[in-house]
Amino acid sequence: MSLVLYGHPFSSYTQKALVALYENGIAFEFRCLGPDKPEHTDDWLRLWPLAKFPLLRDGQRSVVETSIIIEYLQLAYGGPQRLLPDDPMAALDVRFLDRFFDLHVMSPVQHAVSGALSGDAIRRRDGLAEAVTKLQLAYAWLESHIAGRTWAAGEHFTLADCAAAPALFYADWTHPVGDAYPGVRAYRSRLLARPSFARAVEEARPYRPLFPLGAPERD
Repeated sequence: MSLVLYGHPFSSYTQKALVALYENGIAFEFRCLGPDKPEHTDDWLRLWPLAKFPLLRDGQRSVVETSIIIEYLQLAYGGPQRLLPDDPMAALDVRFLDRFFDLHVMSPVQHAVSGALSGDAIRRRDGLAEAVTKLQLAYAWLESHIAGRTWAAGEHFTLADCAAAPALFYADWTHPVGDAYPGVRAYRSRLLARPSFARAVEEARPYRPLFPLGAPERD
């Protein structure tokens, strides 16, 4: 099999790429990065010394950055689920929403996680406080945006929803989506029920003790 994805099941950005692969039933080999598979880590670092995952390997081509991976999959492999619209203006809206979830939802979560992983109580406190502030702003904007929509960009599941699924999943663990944002909560529930993301969540379930802020007993 020529298509290989290097990543980890508990990684939000690996999940984002997995959702796209599962949506279109694209066959691939998953190479989990971890201490029990040093050969996978060696290959990954040789291919991408910047040490960020996931990384997609298609024959002799390496593709990195999840948004680019998903666009590449559509161009190279297609499938019934068009994750990026053909219309350029509609595609621009989807790309914006993809950036919103990565930069304004997932990035604050990662900041809080980094603070917790530092082992420093002050960094943990400050990282979480900053994440809460930013996530509140993101939830408020998204509540207005998602009104009347099934998915982030409208009635069709897109690249934006691939980004939203893991971002909102972990964001709610970091700072729960409160009752003030029923639209966001309902959207998160729809994402969890989507078979492609539900599969990614189940595959990551054994790793929940790794979440440094404490994984809730739900989802």
